[in-house]
Amino acid sequence: MIVEPGALLAEINSPDDLKKLSPDQLVQVSQELRQFIVDTVSIYGGHFGASLGVVELSVALHYVFNTPYDQLVWDVGHQAYGHKILTGRRDRFPTNRRYHGMSGFPKRSESEYDSFGVGHSSTSIGAALGMAVASDYKKEFDRQHIAVIGDGAMTAGMAFEALNHAGVANSNLLVILNDNCMSIDPNVGALKEYLADITTSRTYNKVRDELWNVLGKLSKFGPNPQQIARKVEAAMKATLLKQSNLFEALNFRYFGPVDGHDVQHLTTILTDLKSIPGPKILHCVTVKGKGYALAEKDQTLWHAPGLFDKVTGEIHTKTYEKPQPPKYQDVFGHTIVELAEQNDKIMGVTPAMPSGCSLNIMMKAMPDRAFDVGIAEQHAVTFSAGLATQGLVPFCNIYSSFMQRAYDQVLHDVALQKLHVVFCLDRAGFAGADGPTHHGCYDLAYMRCIPNMVVSAPMNEEELRNLMYTATLPENAGPFSIRYPRGEGVMPEWRKPLKKITVGTGRVVREGEGVAVLSIGHIGNYAVKATQQLAAEGLNPGHYDMRFCKPLDEEMLHHIARQYRAIVTVEDGCLPGGFGAAVLEFLADHGYSLPVKRLGIPDRIVEHGTQDELYKECGFDATGIAAALREMSGKVAATSFVETVLL
Repeated sequence: MIVEPGALLAEINSPDDLKKLSPDQLVQVSQELRQFIVDTVSIYGGHFGASLGVVELSVALHYVFNTPYDQLVWDVGHQAYGHKILTGRRDRFPTNRRYHGMSGFPKRSESEYDSFGVGHSSTSIGAALGMAVASDYKKEFDRQHIAVIGDGAMTAGMAFEALNHAGVANSNLLVILNDNCMSIDPNVGALKEYLADITTSRTYNKVRDELWNVLGKLSKFGPNPQQIARKVEAAMKATLLKQSNLFEALNFRYFGPVDGHDVQHLTTILTDLKSIPGPKILHCVTVKGKGYALAEKDQTLWHAPGLFDKVTGEIHTKTYEKPQPPKYQDVFGHTIVELAEQNDKIMGVTPAMPSGCSLNIMMKAMPDRAFDVGIAEQHAVTFSAGLATQGLVPFCNIYSSFMQRAYDQVLHDVALQKLHVVFCLDRAGFAGADGPTHHGCYDLAYMRCIPNMVVSAPMNEEELRNLMYTATLPENAGPFSIRYPRGEGVMPEWRKPLKKITVGTGRVVREGEGVAVLSIGHIGNYAVKATQQLAAEGLNPGHYDMRFCKPLDEEMLHHIARQYRAIVTVEDGCLPGGFGAAVLEFLADHGYSLPVKRLGIPDRIVEHGTQDELYKECGFDATGIAAALREMSGKVAATSFVETVLL
């Protein structure tokens, strides 16, 4: 289905075309851009509310600044759809987040207007500062550098680190704070309250407007009055807000708050800010989902709603005649509440993803025992470690790709001290349409090399529940990681009684002969389909669900190495250093020489697509596993024939 842009938007193929419009036309082009996003996302899917909230800001930025020479960095990228449409990708926008289509996030290889690849939050200020310092070094003093960061992303430590550096670097940097009180879920923490105080102080805003008028007049008389006026401005802010201005304390000139949906006012302000040197921050107040009433009302639901009817707002969901398996995240959410009801030491922690990981179930049932710490993965881990020192058992739930940001804390603050923290790594393996910034490729490899760490992955919902229960037991009082994928499991009837699993033990799915497939995690269900297919062809491969990447079930591996002539390993994780590598190490250490074929995520960046599309691309969907088993079975048969002839 073709989505037709409005009359003005249809003529904009680059920011140069946008600049041909009069200021009066910017309101209309903003309306057309917003409608184009609504029309397209409703049909093809994608992130929604964040980009609607910055439509006017996107138009104003490209109207005022000389992009791509002036470098514009979008934080996270959920908010960059308008930016992409205005920079020559309007016609490709329907392919957004689809296999072999346009990336859902800014990506340097996709467009010269994407100055920095993003997907994880809170990187924009640091990246833009690096660009600004580089411009100073190259004497490109006319070049502007703009970082657009949401107030949710501002809670991460690296955003503050970059602000602290920028305040003394004195480079030409403009930080635009997109303040909508939201990340995916509502923002939390003291910064949220601080920004709310600034935004809602009527006295401050009235005096600020009057002061700006005075500043404009004083500027005509040279730099000294400006310096005096800056001191007066800062003093009045501190007095009226009853606190010092955080950003000015870091040597930033602070401007705002301003209406982030008044496109003409924004162009005027941005034009003025171009001529002010040094680090500056513009505080824009916006509404996530602006212009689509339902998205404004329920901003979490409409962050990425899937396909929907743009007129009625009905979100399209599949209907089934039979009960369907739950999402793994929901199994986690309900199971942690069940465990916490039995064990008053259990706590829940997540960095800004309570709905994404379903910890919101516990937050509602036990608000004093579940914590959203904001977009701050490093803090989430060390906070969990602190809880553990006092005898509590925190479940720290972080997406696999985001856990990479807290690796030192996992090693130094948890594993080194042997603290009882349970890491639940959601979105492990291929994350789907979010692509390489969100794929959880590496956790099996980066967790298994950490001393004292248990590394596990359930093949189904029952196994997830049992691993969560096992991780709480006193005999397992140390670091314990459980990884599981995005999406649904395989068991409609998943609420089974909790059972202990002995750490480091696998389970036999199918005994066989000749070739054995060893799997870990949910991808084992694809191995089941593969072995069933081969059984129909007369082959009889064995299948073992190993459950633990560390410690390995050595007794089971000895049995497999003695009984079978070849092995295929399968994992939804990176091949270097992963589960298959662990099996190879075991075989080498114990003198076994049987051939092994490893299936998993190859040593390259895999782009976005559905999980099944990516499994197929990398050769470990059911068809790929079956092909590998056939290949190894053929080698076994050929070897057996040669051995028979020689004998």
